[in-house]
Amino acid sequence: MAPTSAPSGPSDVPGVPHGRTALRLEWKFLPREVRALVEDELGSPVVRAESKTSGFTPGFASVLTGADGSQVFVKAASKVAQAEIAASYTEEIRKLVLLGGAIPSPALQWFSKDEAWVLLGFEAVAARQPRRPWRPAELDRALDLAEQIAASTTDLPATLNLEPLVVDLPDLVTGWHHVDPSWPHRTEAAELAASLADVPADRFVHADLRDDNILFATDGRTLACDWNWPALGAVWQDTLDLLISAHGDGLDVDPMLGTRDLTRDVQADHIDAWLAGVCGFMLNASQRPVPPTSPHLRTHNRWTAEAAWSWLARRRGWQT
Repeated sequence: MAPTSAPSGPSDVPGVPHGRTALRLEWKFLPREVRALVEDELGSPVVRAESKTSGFTPGFASVLTGADGSQVFVKAASKVAQAEIAASYTEEIRKLVLLGGAIPSPALQWFSKDEAWVLLGFEAVAARQPRRPWRPAELDRALDLAEQIAASTTDLPATLNLEPLVVDLPDLVTGWHHVDPSWPHRTEAAELAASLADVPADRFVHADLRDDNILFATDGRTLACDWNWPALGAVWQDTLDLLISAHGDGLDVDPMLGTRDLTRDVQADHIDAWLAGVCGFMLNASQRPVPPTSPHLRTHNRWTAEAAWSWLARRRGWQT
């Protein structure tokens, strides 16, 4: 990984192998009692397991097919060997139960939590993920999804207890403190990121709306997966996250800001503050050791930082 002293642009950072970024547990390696529980819920012995290799976590994630043709998508994590992942799955269960069926997500059909494992069984959706680089029509469909999430979460249960995203992830505000001082316009970028603390953050955001968390279902639905990290934020943040990746893929995304319901009236400085915050957060993250269970995570961090920086610098007229 290149040092963080100077930007190089997203086109000069090796991209991740989209759809093949995760090293996951396989069905045959799950404990016998866990497999038995899943087959009891499915109502049929599992005869095929299709592991989903997108994403950046090592938790079990497979579409399982029973001998009778029934299917379920299962996520599972060990509370002992994968404590952090198991905790995030437990939180996902809590949030999905409270949100009910209003959000555009595959239906949570069952779940199990004991002293050793956390399991979630979802509707198995016949679907594909968006292709990368982004195609304009598929990006439009993903942006529609961001707007659907916002529209379906205007009334939140008080017990959801969401924190502002800048509280959950303080490096969005302070990440630039850990970036090499020779980075061009570092002071201005740090000031912009710090101003995120003053941007209204009172709406539900998915907070992880990437291409690998989006499903284009064959029945016409567009669905979001991985509801581990929802938080309070600016209602347009999920839209901006999608546009950062589209800009990095070479699309001209600035005109889209003026045509989208969630972004057309947003102050330019608020947009730039988010770009600066994401860039600083991802630059800081990219300097950490590569997790052995997620070999592509730091490449993803650096690429996203470069995409956010490239767009921010263009908007601000910075020569870098």
